[in-house]
Amino acid sequence: MTQKPPFTKIFDGVATRKQMFELFNRIPDCPFEDRISGKAYENTWFEVDREGYDTMLEVLPPLFMRAGMFALSELKAGFVGSVFFEIDSIDGRRRWFTGYCNLGDRSSPDAMRAAIIAYEKVAMANLSRDAALDLIWERTHDDFRGLAGQFNPDAWPTEHHGKRSILVHEPGVGTVQKLLENLTDAEIADRLPHGPTI
Repeated sequence: MTQKPPFTKIFDGVATRKQMFELFNRIPDCPFEDRISGKAYENTWFEVDREGYDTMLEVLPPLFMRAGMFALSELKAGFVGSVFFEIDSIDGRRRWFTGYCNLGDRSSPDAMRAAIIAYEKVAMANLSRDAALDLIWERTHDDFRGLAGQFNPDAWPTEHHGKRSILVHEPGVGTVQKLLENLTDAEIADRLPHGPTI
């Protein structure tokens, strides 16, 4: 009996629409038989953005739809196909993922969903300060982030030009631009996905 491959995250961060299609088209370094059977892809997953999720929902009629998930009607190989997940139980905000499930096993999509949630909860609990800052930057809308000195060089000392900055609310002052690296621990905690949405 062939052993089921473990669940594996194959991309760090949130894949853009372009990166999502590049990941769909990747060819794993493995025996040809594993690629045509689908075993090379089975149980691999990554995070996508809302645009990628919505795009794939509109591409083809889904093979199936359930609360918080749908499967593409076109299979990758064998019985292995793409399932997309909308999950809001990881950190209190909505996130989107896709993974290859063996659709010959009806429990496969639910098992992948549980594996994604478990992995992401552990990852959030073990973030370093630098990783937390990178996550905050990645999840902050473009309208609320920028590079210091990019549009008004005189507002920032020269040594700060080009550094990442975001808009924050400071009590008694209002909304101000602040260097990402200068966020306090409390500001970081408030801006991580388990805190208020940025």
